[in-house]
Amino acid sequence: MLRSILIFGFLVVFLVLVQYSKAQSVEEVIDNYVKTRGGKEKLLAIHSIYMEGARQMMGNEVTVKVTKEQGKLSRTEFEMGAGNGFMLVTDKEAWSMFSMRSTTPTALPAEAVAGMQAELDIAGPLVDFAAKGHKAELLGNDSANGMLCQKIKLTTVQGKEIFYWIDPLTNLLQQSSQKGLGMGGGGRKPVAETETITIYSDYHEVEGVLFPHTMEMKISGGGMGGGGTTFDKIEINKPVDAKLYKPE
Repeated sequence: MLRSILIFGFLVVFLVLVQYSKAQSVEEVIDNYVKTRGGKEKLLAIHSIYMEGARQMMGNEVTVKVTKEQGKLSRTEFEMGAGNGFMLVTDKEAWSMFSMRSTTPTALPAEAVAGMQAELDIAGPLVDFAAKGHKAELLGNDSANGMLCQKIKLTTVQGKEIFYWIDPLTNLLQQSSQKGLGMGGGGRKPVAETETITIYSDYHEVEGVLFPHTMEMKISGGGMGGGGTTFDKIEINKPVDAKLYKPE
């Protein structure tokens, strides 16, 4: 009896979500997401962000520091007992360095740099997407991270495709997926295409804006860098040191 009630309950929720999704346009789904996070005005007012936390990587706990300046910089630094490293992306170039492989920063090829430009958008490509020249399409319902979500395909102005899964009950992003070139040879050359799936959870408010404080990355196709990161510090609109733009 209990099992029948549960199945019926899940069926009702499923049908409601199906009807809800059909009744909405992609603009409405994205607008609800933006409003839930704090609103377009607050999100677009973020000019810089600093995030610090811990990540499990290759069986070790790594300190992760992320610094971004809107449209100009995205720098992720890794600190661990056996060494350190960074991934640096600007509007013109990208560099990587992992001391366990090499102590010399490596410039990434142009095709890899082009695929990383979305990292420079602090608010995210979904926010004010049309004004940024991106195109969005609502693909309907799809399961992500154990939830029935509304799936969106976003094609950036550079032609990159990014998929987003938004929970219609909370209006929050649960998962994203994008493809790009993995880097081999110690980060010196592109290898086979990889798919990066990012799962978002543990949303908390920072100065009126909701941010996921836990992000888990899964990389297929032989790519490296997967793992979960939990951020215990997020600061916005702090000055960014100019030296972070240098590949060192």
